[in-house]
Amino acid sequence: MGLLDRLNRSEPTVNESAAPAPEQTLPEQPALPEEKTGGSAADNEMGELANRIHRDVASILAKQPGTRTEEDITSLIDQVINEEAPELTRKDRTAITGVVMDEIVGFGPLETLLADSTVSEIMVNGPKQIYVERKGRLTRTNVTFQDDDHVRRIIDRIVSPLGRHIDDSNPMVDARLPDGSRVNAIIPPISLCGPSLTIRKFSDKPLTVRNLIAFGSMSEDMAAFLEAAVCGKLNILVSGGTGSGKTTLLNVLSAFIPADERIVTIEDAAELRLMQDHVVSLESRPANLEGAGAITIRDLVRNALRMRPDRIIVGEVRGGETLDMLQAMNTGHDGSLTTAHANTPRDALSRIETMVMMAGMDLPVSAIRHQISGALDLIVQQARLRDGSRKITSISEVSGMEGDIITTQEIFRFQNDGRTEDGKVHGHFVQTGVRPSCCEKMESNGVKIDNRWFLP
Repeated sequence: MGLLDRLNRSEPTVNESAAPAPEQTLPEQPALPEEKTGGSAADNEMGELANRIHRDVASILAKQPGTRTEEDITSLIDQVINEEAPELTRKDRTAITGVVMDEIVGFGPLETLLADSTVSEIMVNGPKQIYVERKGRLTRTNVTFQDDDHVRRIIDRIVSPLGRHIDDSNPMVDARLPDGSRVNAIIPPISLCGPSLTIRKFSDKPLTVRNLIAFGSMSEDMAAFLEAAVCGKLNILVSGGTGSGKTTLLNVLSAFIPADERIVTIEDAAELRLMQDHVVSLESRPANLEGAGAITIRDLVRNALRMRPDRIIVGEVRGGETLDMLQAMNTGHDGSLTTAHANTPRDALSRIETMVMMAGMDLPVSAIRHQISGALDLIVQQARLRDGSRKITSISEVSGMEGDIITTQEIFRFQNDGRTEDGKVHGHFVQTGVRPSCCEKMESNGVKIDNRWFLP
């Protein structure tokens, strides 16, 4: 959907969560390039008019720098429209005002997708190819940018307020939108298709455990056990592939943490939205233009230990910080949570072992495995299935060591029964009949266990 298509919307939508705060100094706005379109002469005329109005407004803002509210900018756009095209109808004025506001204070063509609650992910592969994910399925949209420079301007608008930068010497960046949505951008020469942008959107309302049960992501018994596990201060690793819903599940699990505990969250880009009051959120920081000043996840984990946390939540472990996280779990910070990329619980243990080795400590494998088995209590495996649905496919207990091998026992699993005629995955959740030994730890922390949870 190009500029003309956006002008033809009956009710243009501005995503307030994506716009800057009402009081903000606006940067100089480059003029929009002329859009090439095969539409009617009237549509082309409207597109050219919108471009002219945007250029005029951007020029005025550049000549008169200072703090502007959205009301000020809307009034300025209205003045320019009165000068350029006083004969415009109310509908056309509203449409042009919405498009120009999107370009000046919003995220341009992405505004319509960001405002669409059915879209969970946005993928920009260059200026003319934009895909979205809805209900786990990818579809191509008719939204387009003008050119590579247009995409670059939107990327800069996203990362600049966070103190991040992207250029030829630093062509990759992680950031977030004002609403917490995760953003990754990569530009040429690394990206051969032009500037690429990936946005993992946050839902307007955080999902709850009841939502996941309704979606078929877990059973009632699994939900009751996981609530007891969090309240009973088990150390939990959420494992899964990219886009499987690990962060969503971590948010849901964190909601079970009692309100009287101090929580420290550590992330690369802050995504977790905890409902408790006593939460300290920490975010890593990349190096500056001189290559100095980087604050890593490992630095933050070490610092968190000095902050008197009851629980530490690490958004994702992917390197040497894994060793520090395991040591925290082994030294009195029970009930900590984290996620890792892995396809099975057994793969998750192997990945944890590998990441501990990345810490640079010359530890024997047996010592690493004893650290892992002593720290982790549960591995919750999350997966995105072929039909796009996301489910907990396994909940396993890390039960100890046999020789040099970490032993696990599965408590719950998803039994895949095939696919229905419409392509949906058909299956059900089953209990293995194992009563986990970690129930003793949960009961010692004052949590009641219902043995019916584990009956097959």
